[in-house]
Amino acid sequence: MRAIPAVEELLHRPGLASLGERVGRKFLTARVREVLAQIRGEIRAGKGDGAPADLSAAAIEDRVGQAVQTAAAYSLRSVINATGVILHTNLGRAPLSAEMLEHAAEIATQYSNLEFDLASARRGERDVHISGALSELLGAEAAIVVNNNAAAVLLTLNALAEGGEVIVSRGELIEIGGSFRIPEIMQKSGAVLREVGTTNRTRIGDYRKAVNENTRLLLRVHPSNFRITGFTERPSLEELVALGREKGVAVYEDLGSGCLLSLAAQGLREELPAGDSIAAGADVISFSGDKLLGGPQAGVIAGRKEIVSRIRRNPLFRALRVDKLTYAVLETTLLAYRQEQYHRIPALRMIQMSEAEIEGRARRLMETVAARPGGVEWEIVAGESVIGGGSAPGYSIPTRLIALRHGTRSAAVLEKQLLAHRPPVIARVEADAVLLDLRTVLPHQEAVLAEALRGLQ
Repeated sequence: MRAIPAVEELLHRPGLASLGERVGRKFLTARVREVLAQIRGEIRAGKGDGAPADLSAAAIEDRVGQAVQTAAAYSLRSVINATGVILHTNLGRAPLSAEMLEHAAEIATQYSNLEFDLASARRGERDVHISGALSELLGAEAAIVVNNNAAAVLLTLNALAEGGEVIVSRGELIEIGGSFRIPEIMQKSGAVLREVGTTNRTRIGDYRKAVNENTRLLLRVHPSNFRITGFTERPSLEELVALGREKGVAVYEDLGSGCLLSLAAQGLREELPAGDSIAAGADVISFSGDKLLGGPQAGVIAGRKEIVSRIRRNPLFRALRVDKLTYAVLETTLLAYRQEQYHRIPALRMIQMSEAEIEGRARRLMETVAARPGGVEWEIVAGESVIGGGSAPGYSIPTRLIALRHGTRSAAVLEKQLLAHRPPVIARVEADAVLLDLRTVLPHQEAVLAEALRGLQ
């Protein structure tokens, strides 16, 4: 322990003194203390023998330099998603296009008319930048945005049903990622949950019997990340709307992922466009911005003007509102929808990609890597991509996969090597093979992926 150099001694070494000028003395000092604490711990644990060579100032200086490099690196960084899960929650859900970020960068690096009406030269409302586009695309009278769909649900329930009852089917009392549970969010909102029906079968008559003078909302919840099959029954949205009109109770549909166009051609027949719910008469709907919409994290609330206005006047709206960058990215996303240029939205482009296109990309990629490089065997096999993000559970999209195997190393070892690459490559492992699905690999990432695969030789 006595052989360990002092903090000040290390800081005055020319190399570290120069490093301190670049990264800041305080930052460097913290790294020096961290390294010295690690060395003391290693000695106590018997990992270091205390030899002068191990504890020389030069050797410790090298360790400090590595510690500075590690601490100065960003924790949040890009990865290559080769899993085939398009809206991968752990990997950031929907990727954004360069076009979306260009508009956001323009807004972020300058002042903007976020809450300034250029026509009247007076204070304006930030909603105007997206409300018109959303209303047009959804066929709704009004629309606002908060920071995610969980916030949208909380705000809507609190604004429309605090102190009153909300009727919902037992089969829709779901839990999604992050322990977001409908009963608990209902309690936090101040509304009273009124369960009706059973897990697998709920009829419109169950809702009718439950309506009373305290009823504030009829709630319909998208099943999100699960499916109940077999002996099931669920009222249609039209039936709920008819009951709501009869009883004078508003109908709210939480669509979860939500989408703006039909994806039936890709087999997602149960993921109906959000505008269909408005057309069916729902008073208010909500859905996510960074799932099937393909935009930034946000929660969209749309519906009748009187109801949306009530929600917007709620004090919680200010706590849950989004910033100028979200508005900028969302505005660009919605413009692509309005112009029917869906190829400008990466998530939609991935969903609509054909098997043949993916196989062509896979073969070209492997040809650039090399034919059967150093012990690694590869083949193109049939597989399935999934939407992810709690969207379209039970549905998959046919795809083609690159299956990698090694003569002497396990798939787990290959996976670890890919994760160690910069940027890391996230793949699937099945039947002792590493599987790469190029559906979720962005075109500009293919060259980097090829480099990572060459490193497996």
